[in-house]
Amino acid sequence: MAPAPVFGLAPEWLLSRGAPLADALVLSHPEQYERLRIACPEAAPTAVLAGDPCFDRMLAARPRRDRFRRALNVRPGQRLVLLNSTWNSNSLVGDGEAGRDGGDVVAALLDRVAAEFPVDEYRFAAVLHPNVWHGHGPGQIRAWLDRARRAGLALIDPLKGWRQALLAADAVIGDHGSVTYYAAALGTPVLLGAAPLDALDPDAPISAFMREAPRLDPGASLAEQIEQLIGCHRPLPGPAEFTTSVPGESAVRLRRLFYSMMGAPEPGRPASLKPLALPDFEPGTVTVPLLVVSQVIGPGRITVGRWAGTPQRAAPDDGAEAHVAVHEDTRDVDQLDLADVIFRDGAPDDPRFGSPSVWTAEVLRRHRGCSLAAYVTGSSMCVVRVRGKEPLRVVATPAADAGDASGADPATYASALYAWLATGSQDAAAVDGRLAQVVAEGLWVRTGARLHRVRVEPLAPPG
Repeated sequence: MAPAPVFGLAPEWLLSRGAPLADALVLSHPEQYERLRIACPEAAPTAVLAGDPCFDRMLAARPRRDRFRRALNVRPGQRLVLLNSTWNSNSLVGDGEAGRDGGDVVAALLDRVAAEFPVDEYRFAAVLHPNVWHGHGPGQIRAWLDRARRAGLALIDPLKGWRQALLAADAVIGDHGSVTYYAAALGTPVLLGAAPLDALDPDAPISAFMREAPRLDPGASLAEQIEQLIGCHRPLPGPAEFTTSVPGESAVRLRRLFYSMMGAPEPGRPASLKPLALPDFEPGTVTVPLLVVSQVIGPGRITVGRWAGTPQRAAPDDGAEAHVAVHEDTRDVDQLDLADVIFRDGAPDDPRFGSPSVWTAEVLRRHRGCSLAAYVTGSSMCVVRVRGKEPLRVVATPAADAGDASGADPATYASALYAWLATGSQDAAAVDGRLAQVVAEGLWVRTGARLHRVRVEPLAPPG
């Protein structure tokens, strides 16, 4: 049996009537020339080593990584996991058997993300190849991922935003596409959810990477695999070595090539590439119901973990408690009447809600089973109202051992306050005493490995 043609290097892609289609065939590494010479010797004379402008733009943008993370609303202490798929049937969103060198692994993964990953500790994003969008249509893609998006998944623009998301990521679950290979070249931990070796040129560097990189085990805990992937990561040398042999030089080499082909002199100014733009802010608001598991660990100290989706996760029987928190804009509207905490976000002077004080009072009147309403007014603060009490302002404050004041979603602090007040005797005097304690001393809230200092104070009347 004849070997399969090498994608992009075989005669059917490069020749017309036996002659090269292109005057110049740009390569990023000499190893590509050797494979070209074997696969299509007629095109070899047109080869030009000019590097990889896409990769060079990412290398140049590395110092802006923190900005790209903030654009995706990745908070301090959160890990961003990027799901990436190329476009054929053996890809992460292909139609083969899930978890075995292809198949719709993304769908299977998203079903597990809500169950395994606390939303305050992990943020997920998806980058799908443009052909996936083109083949199914943007409406169908968004419909398939609708539930995941309402659980916080960021769906990245396949043309404008994927490089920035790749730079922002802490880990990538991917396949044999170029974006996954770029991630490895950047040194980002990669877990292969699909690795169809029979679809690749066995001599290509990406094949070597597919053979060596860790594989997703569909039967094991996804959270444990991600933790191990990040904790034990040692970058493989191949992707960084073979993505380009001339990093940072593509602008100079390509401009020289273009002007030589035109027979024109180059401009006197230095050649450069367009910097990666700062993407629009992607809040990732979670509007599916949240199961909140909390435990008091000391005076004024409480741990909080929040999981997205229909609250089915059982609270551990080690003294922890559970409650339900629901965003007011949820499509699971039946859950609003079951929620212990109802929250929303918005500008404090948004006339549609009157004011945070007006909104919290209105929510508690409408939903009699709700005990606390929270209006998030900024990245580190919210206004809360406990049933039967006056509104309070809850603000994260920086402290040496607490980290950044904006470290967690303020709705998490609202749930922490609810859990603190719900601990112990529900006698009115006891609850009032616990509330007075946190107003006087504040509250320490732990999410994952981070500890946040929270100030609770009466909401000053408008002056």
